[in-house]
Formats: sequence, structure tokens, C-alpha cells
Amino acid sequence: MESIAKLWWLFAALGAMNLITFAVYAYDKHIAQSRKGKRRVPERTLLLLSFLGGCIGAALGMVLCRHKTKHAKFLILVPLSVILWACALGALIAHLLGAF
Repeated sequence: MESIAKLWWLFAALGAMNLITFAVYAYDKHIAQSRKGKRRVPERTLLLLSFLGGCIGAALGMVLCRHKTKHAKFLILVPLSVILWACALGALIAHLLGAF
């Protein structure tokens, strides 16, 4: 258990990344609704944030802000990023606990 506690920095970084990603999704939704001519956040950036660790923030941004919910690429790739991160973290924790 001590080895998992040493990963506090990883969990803190993932938490920060998820907050940032949610904020970017909410900002993009706000800009999309206001139509003030401001530049939107590119879809590539939104998806990249998801795969860089902000997958939960992206999923919450899609659900709570109702943003990008009609785009097939987001409906496939954001849940995929959640699955990949869950598998990666599960494998890391299992390794640290000595499962393999």
C-alpha cells in the first residue's frame, strides 16, 4: 500500500488534468452558444485533452454541458479514453501490489 501512496503526484496530476479538460469543454460550449466571433477550441484539442488524462473531465463536460454529444467521433473516442486510462491505472496498481 505504501507504493500506491507514493503515486499521490500522479493522482493529483490526473485530477488537475480532468478539471482543466472540463473547464475547456465548458468554455467551448459557452463560446459556441454566445456566437460572439471568438475562436472555438479545435476538436482535435478536446480529444487530445481526453487522451492525455482528462477523460473523466471530458465525459463530464459532454454530459453536464451537453457538448459534442451528437458527434460520433466524441461518442466513441471519449469512452475509449476512459477505458484505456482505467486499464492503465488498474495495471499500474496491480503491478505495485505485486499481482504481476
